[in-house]
Amino acid sequence: MAAVAALTPPIGVALLFWFVMRAVLRADRNEREAMAALDRAEAERAAAERAAGEGS
Repeated sequence: MAAVAALTPPIGVALLFWFVMRAVLRADRNEREAMAALDRAEAERAAAERAAGEGS
């Protein structure tokens, strides 16, 4: 029983660390996806403006 009591805090800290790191990595992935979508939209807008300018 003493071994379980001794191992409980490190396991709890490890789980807390795992959840925090998982949240950070997911947030980073979502931010990268959002930035890529923004970059694609900006590139499409710039291409459309160039095409409209060349047609004049």
